[in-house]
Amino acid sequence: METVYTPNAPEPLGPYSQAKKVGDLVFISGQIGIDPKTGKLVEGGVAAETKQVMTNLGEILKAAGKSWDDVAKATCLLKHIDDFSAFNAIYGEYVTSKPARSTFAATIPAGAMVEVELIVG
Repeated sequence: METVYTPNAPEPLGPYSQAKKVGDLVFISGQIGIDPKTGKLVEGGVAAETKQVMTNLGEILKAAGKSWDDVAKATCLLKHIDDFSAFNAIYGEYVTSKPARSTFAATIPAGAMVEVELIVG
């Protein structure tokens, strides 16, 4: 098992890694809309946070030697399920291969409105 890390994505908020690589699989921890340069949640609501989440995930994918086309499963958390359409519009710009996915309404750390984790093959 190998730890995947990039300074181009936020530092974890707790005792976990950005991602773990096990064989050909990569398990990417849930990412929220933290700008890795400032260490703070981006402002601008669900659209801005979703864009930052997807940017963060993209950087971790690169660090793991993977791409969006390799994503097998996404788990998506939204503070407000009513943001589903706005979230999907941005998510769909990045994840065009249509992996399996679950989306839930949840309370997310740091007051975030969006969190996404990935399983990558």
